[in-house]
Amino acid sequence: MSEVSVVDGGAEDGTPAPDSAENRRQVLYWRLLARLFDPEEQASLESASVAVVEDIGLPVALLDPAASVDSVVQRHPELAAEFDGLMTPEPDADGERDRAAEVRRAALASKVLLNVFSTGTGTVTAEQLARWQSDAGWLERALGCRPGDVRGGRGGTGRAGADGGVSPTGTGVGTPAPDLSRLIPEIGPELGSIEAGLVRRMHLREVLADPALAARLTPSMSLIEQLLRDKNNLSGVALANAKALIRRYVEEVTEVLRTQVEKASVGELDRSVPPKRAFRNLDLDRTIWKNLTNWDPEGERLYVDRLYYRHTSRKTTPQRLIVVVDQSGSMVDSMVNCTILASIFAGLPKVDVHLIAYDTQALDLTPWAHDPFETLLRTQLGGGTDGTVAMALAQPKIAEPRNTVVVWISDFYEWRTDELFESMAAIHRSGAKFIPVGSVTSSGRGSVNPWFREKFKDLGTPVISGHIKKLVHELKTFLT
Repeated sequence: MSEVSVVDGGAEDGTPAPDSAENRRQVLYWRLLARLFDPEEQASLESASVAVVEDIGLPVALLDPAASVDSVVQRHPELAAEFDGLMTPEPDADGERDRAAEVRRAALASKVLLNVFSTGTGTVTAEQLARWQSDAGWLERALGCRPGDVRGGRGGTGRAGADGGVSPTGTGVGTPAPDLSRLIPEIGPELGSIEAGLVRRMHLREVLADPALAARLTPSMSLIEQLLRDKNNLSGVALANAKALIRRYVEEVTEVLRTQVEKASVGELDRSVPPKRAFRNLDLDRTIWKNLTNWDPEGERLYVDRLYYRHTSRKTTPQRLIVVVDQSGSMVDSMVNCTILASIFAGLPKVDVHLIAYDTQALDLTPWAHDPFETLLRTQLGGGTDGTVAMALAQPKIAEPRNTVVVWISDFYEWRTDELFESMAAIHRSGAKFIPVGSVTSSGRGSVNPWFREKFKDLGTPVISGHIKKLVHELKTFLT
């Protein structure tokens, strides 16, 4: 393909002809694919791409794989708004395709996709990891999310604004194209896998031992998983920095999950309890309505015989929540999320929370259930799976079955399947609410043993396998 055939061929007013615009987009995307599969430059594609980018008024730095999106935006701040919602375009009002704008969007999309999905080989430094995390954040913004949402962490559905906030509509370049936001459930796990690979390629212990390098790390699920696995091999400054990163991540996720719990349904108003006679509870509209018969037309005054107050008390019953979490290697995301979730419910009034973690051995973490940071430090990730040892700890805790909910989080790839399922079925038959959960990740992606899935369905307790919001709703409905 010649450079002339890509750049020329537009109308007299400078607007590229349809075929020309399509050729330009193809050049940019072919160049993207070539660089993803082979880091070596393809001279013809590189020169053609430079011509396209320059001709549409974008900086050539967009084609530099070594330049982060942050650095490009820092030099050209007007581009920040174009990245937001870039891959969730709104159709034009007249339904026509703006081909010139599509070429511009292709150049911007190619930049962020190449930076995120081309990670090279060899050892990764703290600076390189931080750069990748930042570029991944720009990709998430392009998908209409907040940085961190897609990779696993934070939840959220709004589109990110240029200042990192959320706006109801994407600014982007506003051209019709497939809405890639529907692919987030598939993209999220892939980003998590790439990030985990980068973390494994780091000399993490050396980074943690240097406070300056450790300060460059941004806590993420992949990093937290590695820290939890390696914590027993750390000491001194390295251990202190690791704990600081874990605590930061726990606090960030706790804030998100607490908001989800607060937004979930709550108990009905308890009208058997008299309303508290405080000014903040005064029902002004009802007070005026009930006293309208005391209106004095001549003096234009309303004489109030009685004040009415709103009911704020809600019906609550003491409940026992028993959370059993598989801490084997495949369930790290669930372990972190559910440990934090258990601590939030432990803070609710009249909810008695018990937490058990297991692999081939079981550990009762109930004394630390209110503090997810301390709980995670006591976990031992990895190993095999034997749910019967956890059941031996859980069953004696069910004192009042009808007042108890047991949440069992696992992929259910167990050693003694029949024995474990029979004990779970016995809990269900006793009157306790048994909730099997296959995954509690932000992406909702997880594998569940098909044998257990069918057994639970026949029992009438289908596996919850999806977004953590589903579990929050189930628990909130039962506990309030």
